[in-house]
Amino acid sequence: MPLKPLAGESTNIRLSITDEHGRPVRNFSLNHEKELHLIAVRSDLSEFQHLHPVDEGAGRFSVDTRFMKGGSYKLFADFTPAGEGNQVAQTIVEVGGKAAAAETLVPDKQLLQNVGGTEVSLVADQLRAGQETSLRFSFKDGKTGKPAEDMEPYLGAAGHVVIISDNLAHYLHVHPKEGQTIGPEAAFETTFPAPGIYKIWGQFQRHGDNFIASYTIKVGE
Repeated sequence: MPLKPLAGESTNIRLSITDEHGRPVRNFSLNHEKELHLIAVRSDLSEFQHLHPVDEGAGRFSVDTRFMKGGSYKLFADFTPAGEGNQVAQTIVEVGGKAAAAETLVPDKQLLQNVGGTEVSLVADQLRAGQETSLRFSFKDGKTGKPAEDMEPYLGAAGHVVIISDNLAHYLHVHPKEGQTIGPEAAFETTFPAPGIYKIWGQFQRHGDNFIASYTIKVGE
């Protein structure tokens, strides 16, 4: 990656993963059908990218992307070395070019979005830090209002959910509940580590197109 990528220009991101002895990690377990998930968010969480870098061997990965605004971004590299637990590496990237004013995160009054003709609603139970929380997404056709029975798997599951706190300190990669089939509802479970404002990005697929529905919530003590 350039020392300071420029907004709007193609940027190549290269990652090198080593163990505690500095040796390249050569084998990874698949997680949501991928060896590595790279999440990039602007500091105000107004931009979100979910990238899948290509494995070049010897612990090296690369991917091309564009940062659309100048400013500070945080990158989360999410991976699982074979035979070990999940790991998340983090870094800050400063992007040059015109920087838009930071957006203030305000909890949504209604957890409902219409994205590409699909109405996506979210019900979140027990929004308290340290307690298991159920996230239930429901999908309806945006025109008919009927349950979307034609939802499709995304990354081999009912969907993919990432949650990040407004101070960028907490990153949650949330998996769907086991045993559920693809249908007009998708359920996930997680535990918020601390109170505060969080943004949720749910990625789903319908009619061959994947889409993102995002929500801002407040988690109590």
